[in-house]
Formats: sequence, C-alpha cells, structure tokens
Amino acid sequence: MTALESAADVLHLDRAHVFHSWSAQRSLHPLPLAGAEGSTVWDYEGHRYLDFSSQLVYTNIGHQHPKVVAAIQEQAGRLCTVAPQFASDVRGQAAALIASHAPAGLEHVYFTTGGAEANENAIRMARAHTGRRKIVSAYRSYHGNTSAAIIATGDPRRWANDVGVAGHVHCFGPFLYRSPFWSTTEEEECERALTHLRQVIEFEGPATIAAVLFETIPGTAGVLVPPAGYLRGVRALCDEYGILWIADEVMAGFGRAGEWFAFDHWDAAPDLIVFAKGVNSGYVPLGGVVLSDAVYESFLDRPFPGGSTYSGHPLACAAAVACMEAMAEEGVVEHARSIGAEVIGPGLRRLAEAHPVVGEVRGLGVFWALDLVRDRATREPLVPYNAAGEANAPMVELLAACRQRGVLAIASHNRLHLVPPCVVTAGEVETALGAVDEALGQIDRHYAGR
Repeated sequence: MTALESAADVLHLDRAHVFHSWSAQRSLHPLPLAGAEGSTVWDYEGHRYLDFSSQLVYTNIGHQHPKVVAAIQEQAGRLCTVAPQFASDVRGQAAALIASHAPAGLEHVYFTTGGAEANENAIRMARAHTGRRKIVSAYRSYHGNTSAAIIATGDPRRWANDVGVAGHVHCFGPFLYRSPFWSTTEEEECERALTHLRQVIEFEGPATIAAVLFETIPGTAGVLVPPAGYLRGVRALCDEYGILWIADEVMAGFGRAGEWFAFDHWDAAPDLIVFAKGVNSGYVPLGGVVLSDAVYESFLDRPFPGGSTYSGHPLACAAAVACMEAMAEEGVVEHARSIGAEVIGPGLRRLAEAHPVVGEVRGLGVFWALDLVRDRATREPLVPYNAAGEANAPMVELLAACRQRGVLAIASHNRLHLVPPCVVTAGEVETALGAVDEALGQIDRHYAGR
C-alpha cells in the first residue's frame, strides 16, 4: 500500500472507514500524525507538538526508540509469530525480565494483548483460585473495555455496559481533596478509607469476595496518589480475610510513577499484578498478569480456563525485552522519578499559584494532573462530572489552547493530565509548562470564586 502524503488524504480515509472508540462519530476530527521521535510528534504540515499525553499514557520510553525499533525489526526478520502452545525465546526473556522487577514470590507471567484483557484474566484467576465470585473495586477507576473489566470500572463508561456480569461491588478509595469521608488530613483519609473498605468487605461477606482490584494510582480518575499506609492496609485486610489483592499497574507501571511498579513507593506487594502500556511503550500491543506462587500453583494440575491466540506474541515480547533493557541501561525510571520531583512538580505548583482555576496539583514521576475548579473555597469542579456539550466547553477550550501552543495533553472530566514520556527533558518540560501557563490564562475567566 502506498503511503499517504497529505493530512487531507489521511483524514479522509479515517473518516470514511475507521470507527473510533468512546466517541460519537459525527463530530470527530482527529489530528493526522506523520512522525514522532522522543517526546515530540509532528503532523503532515510540519507542526511539532510535545506529546504530554504519551498517546494514551503508554510511550514511556518515548517515540521511535532505536533499540526497540531494531528489536522489532530483528524479530520480524527471524520469526514473526509463534502460537502460545510453543516455547519462544523472547517470550521467556520478557517474562523473566518482568518478574525480575516484581516482588519476591511473583515469578510467572501470563501474557495478553492489552490491559483490559489482562484485568479480565486476573479476575478469572482470582475467582478460580479462591472459589469465590465477588470483586471489590473503586468508583474512581478504569480497568478496561472487556466484560468484567468494564463492570469493575467506576467511571461513567461503565454505565452503558453495566449488564450481564454479576459479582462486582464498588467502594470509595482515598481522595483527600474531595474526601468522601470528611477527612482533613492524609492520616485521617487513610484510616477512614480502610475502615470503609473493611465495612464493605464485612457487609458483602468476606467468604464471597475473591479479590479487591485497585489501580495502584488511579490514572484516568485523576492521578490519585494514595496516602502513606493505605496499600499496606489493603494488604493486611486481604490477608485477614483470605482475599487476593490485584494491583492494576497498566498505567502507573514501568517508570510512569518513578518506580518499576508504582506500589514499590509504599513497600506493599500484591497477589496479582496487571500490566500493559509501558512494558514495551505500546510499540506492539502487549499486556499481562504476574502471578504469585500461590495462584500459579492453583493451576499446576488443573487447566486455567482462558487463553488467547496472540498470548506472548514474539514481536510484542521482543519490543518488551528491548524496552526494559534500554530503560535499565539508560536510567529511565530514575530519570522519571527525579524530573517529576525536581522539575514537573515544582513547575505545576508554580502554575497553581498563578492561576486560581487550579485547585490542586497531584502526581509522581511523569504522572500528573491539575484538578481545575470554579471556586477554590468550595472546590466546585470547573465542569460538572461527566459533562458534555456546552457544559464541557472550558475543558475543550483548554485542550485546544494547549495544542495551538504545541502541547498535546489529556482532559478527563475537570482535570488536565500532563503525562510526558519518562525520557522527557527539563527543557521540554519548561517549554510545555510555558504553553500550559498561557492556556490556563485563557480559561481563567471561568473562575467564579474570590
């Protein structure tokens, strides 16, 4: 097929034949991208953009990393595909590398093609291992678009899909800025969120609950960094009641939060780790589940009731091996941690001081969100929950203003998410923050407080 050479041709073909996810199709006008490198993408007219979306929060090692591209090319020239029933060198190497970054006692990896499928299978593993049916997850969460994963999700994308899958219970996780527990300190929020989780478990019946499924740092829900002690408390509750803890690290893992896995910040180990996105920076679709020894041993003498044609696809695994090796060699995880603490975080807090519309800054590593408000005193969100149309106009305007100034960001409800690749430079951060500063100035007029 001949490569298209103009944005008009690309857009015409897209609108004529591509059906886009989570979207009303008529109003779509996607930006045609022609190329990318590092933290930058460009369109067919040569306009360059700092990719502070990391596409969908997955290009952790940046675009077109030469070692990852070369690994895919080498694997394609040697052996393009291997079905799951055969052994593959790169599949084994990828599993070993992933397990090397997991806590002790999590040694085996089940591969999928993405995060939703990984969550789906983690839920299936938990139910088979425990003989229980219920899954507890948070309202402020997103776990994917497959049947059990979308029911476990807490955000409005669940609503239209909330049929046909029983055994899911939702709870409130910690979120001090909009605390459902009337907390005034992180310590109170931690204690009360754990008390709430205990009550949910007790009222649902501990013997009916297979697992709690939590994003370590809820991402789409607003980069909700948990208070110190919360995850250790979750671990303790699970141990007390014989419940598994599934850590959804799809978005937060592989350097995004400044650690290989985000839960490493809090010295707490789950029973199942769900991963995708950053494991190979999305160069070829890959996800999976890391199993604890206890869960793995459940299937030594009985078959696991699941599978996928493309489980551990060699092109995806080759990309994962190269990505993890390059991240280790180049200190990418450490860089993400330091640039978040020393450049991104302080820079965003300066923006909050300059713009009253910024109610709170949250984040770690290269994983940040601005909570935008109409009134700092009341913390009224800049736009209503699940706003659409005219009600969501300030956020649409903000994204457009960022893009006009050469920065691609993500909006989710009343939040602006700034999530660059882990390899972003200090200079690129300063350039992007300057653009965001100007864009926020454009929407400051929506602020109604004093």
